[in-house]
Amino acid sequence: MSEENRDATLRVVHVTSELAPFAKAGGLGDVAAALPRHLHDLGVEQRIFMPLYDTIDRSQAYFVPVEFLQNLRVQLGPHDYICNVYTVPLPGSGLWIYLIDCPVLYHRGALYTNDVDEHLRFAVLSHVALQCCQRMGFDPDVVHCHDWQTGLIPLYLRTLFAWDSLFYRTRSLLTIHNMAYQGWFGEQAVVDVGLSEHRNQVHQEDLGRGVMSFLKTGVLHAHALTTVSPTYAREVQTPEHGEGLDDMLRARHATFVGILNGIDTEVWSPEEDEHLEQPYSADAPAGKADNKVALLQALGISSGNPTVDEKTPVLGMVTRLTYQKGLEILFDSLPHLLERHPMKVTVLGSGEGKYEEFFASLQSRYPGRVCFYRGYNERLAHLIEAGADMFLMPSRYEPCGLNQMYSLNYGTIPIVRRTGGLADTVEQYDTGSGEGNGIVFDHFDSGGVIWAIERALSLWRQPNHWRKMMDNGMRADFSWPRRAREYLHVYARMRNL
Repeated sequence: MSEENRDATLRVVHVTSELAPFAKAGGLGDVAAALPRHLHDLGVEQRIFMPLYDTIDRSQAYFVPVEFLQNLRVQLGPHDYICNVYTVPLPGSGLWIYLIDCPVLYHRGALYTNDVDEHLRFAVLSHVALQCCQRMGFDPDVVHCHDWQTGLIPLYLRTLFAWDSLFYRTRSLLTIHNMAYQGWFGEQAVVDVGLSEHRNQVHQEDLGRGVMSFLKTGVLHAHALTTVSPTYAREVQTPEHGEGLDDMLRARHATFVGILNGIDTEVWSPEEDEHLEQPYSADAPAGKADNKVALLQALGISSGNPTVDEKTPVLGMVTRLTYQKGLEILFDSLPHLLERHPMKVTVLGSGEGKYEEFFASLQSRYPGRVCFYRGYNERLAHLIEAGADMFLMPSRYEPCGLNQMYSLNYGTIPIVRRTGGLADTVEQYDTGSGEGNGIVFDHFDSGGVIWAIERALSLWRQPNHWRKMMDNGMRADFSWPRRAREYLHVYARMRNL
């Protein structure tokens, strides 16, 4: 499109390896679904691309083949693939998603693998997304890349696709959802992904060590960078949290911002949640007690007397059981607290064996007081958010986190370590001013989490303070429309670069 014919409408392409409800392994799937939906409401014209995994249930939606996007040939180094593109509506929006079908790459029974061609799976995604733009005649102002899987796109735009005037005005934005995952591969990957003639633009010290990183390549070449909370943006510029990229991110600090994720209040609202026993709100909170009784009964740790259950504080957790979540500091502290206080604990999650064994042993040691549900259950996740009194997140690091925002929305007091998005969303409650919405601790050790939970238990016994803290959280705005406007401002600035 010529300069004079371009209008003020922003055109954005999203390329992502996950998008809920079709493919989700973590928060990326939720963000990739919610952000375009709310940008659409703000008038942004978008195209969204993701792989058509074999794990996607094709019976749940009508996948339409796109006639002019069939038999797309992708030649990357010595590799040759044929891809077809299907489209399907993004639920709850007027948008359509484009899914790239390449069975030899995406029919693996999982979103992510440790297979030897993992780099090719996502290089092809990136390359085909740009090819589709060409066939569509869609000239994006911004290609929004999400995580390492799409980290090659900024360099592809500067090299393999630089000849095409369609992309002359296109800028690339890379959002880092979790710095711990960087897409490291052997040096041969440079050839495999079609960049052998441009190897001088891949990080040279890494190549000298015989490796390359997709994420680092994206950090080097994207016009701008974002991550999922302001505090995490500052943290990853330090050696402690930067996972080896802190020096590069400090060098990019002028074009690197943190924007909090939002929550989908159409799904996570105590007033409309279909999974709850009783709806409730900040103005009418009585139904929360009914959900507490229902939670304890569902987990088999009810006393049998609703009045007694209501007077027993319940601590909830819904979490992946991984190193990031800081669960080691609970090994001594939770038994200590259960010995000292008449509290109950509910945990929903799965992950590494040592954490599963810990919570299973805790349940055996404290029958009727602790319930560990191994795995994931959507209804139970909602019921814990509504029925627990407190929600614990002792994370080592947390790029953004969603559960603490769900908890705030449900009037369940979050107890969090001061890191990443937890620090940006949970404010220490002050009994003097009545300001704040939760309990925050600094020190990553048993003493820190014991202090925080005992402070929560103390405030729980002071109904006026507890009610005030709940009210502060339930009336805060963590919705996506606010966050989408922040991304809109970033896109608008990039358009003028």
